[in-house]
Amino acid sequence: MSIDLYTWGTPNGRKVSIALEEMGLDYTCHPIDIMKDDQFDPAFLKISPNNKIPAIVDHDTGQTLMETGAILLYLAEKTGQFIPADKPGYWRCVEWLMWQMGGLGPMLGQAHHFVRFNPDVSEYATNRYATEAKRLYGVLDRRLSETSAFIAGADYTIADMAAWPWISRFEWQGVDLNAYPAVKRWYLEISARPAVQRGYDKPHYVSDIPVP
Repeated sequence: MSIDLYTWGTPNGRKVSIALEEMGLDYTCHPIDIMKDDQFDPAFLKISPNNKIPAIVDHDTGQTLMETGAILLYLAEKTGQFIPADKPGYWRCVEWLMWQMGGLGPMLGQAHHFVRFNPDVSEYATNRYATEAKRLYGVLDRRLSETSAFIAGADYTIADMAAWPWISRFEWQGVDLNAYPAVKRWYLEISARPAVQRGYDKPHYVSDIPVP
């Protein structure tokens, strides 16, 4: 049995394809072309009621899941990988996963709209989201300066898998990674992982991983 992954080449989609590759799980990738509104297909709605990618169907258990935070936690607990076993470490990982879900992803997503795609629509929005993007990079840089290597501590976890694909679009956000040396070190280290490189190219190759 395997997992069906319904996804597209976005930061949110890449979180889960990277996790599946890192965990060595057998999965089949189904493209959901969001540029053609595939996400509104009634068949996909049954799997993802919010019409968002990614979503999974685990044929081992019959479980369907949308929302990347839920999917990453499910896969980590299914495999016993990439999440600390001790309670303090577990909750530190969950804390930073929620930080990505509630802050880093949504705010950087808005930066894509107002900094890259529509910078002249609203000066207020452009300034707001450019400033917030840099603030969040600063939060991450301080965190990575305090820990020995990764977001949740010494070990690479699903918290890193959640954040890294959003940082991989630093150019879209108008961010110079050289201004955040701890983030740059972390970003390049994760970029070199073979499973990350494979997961980045799902459901198909779009471009090389950006290099600062």
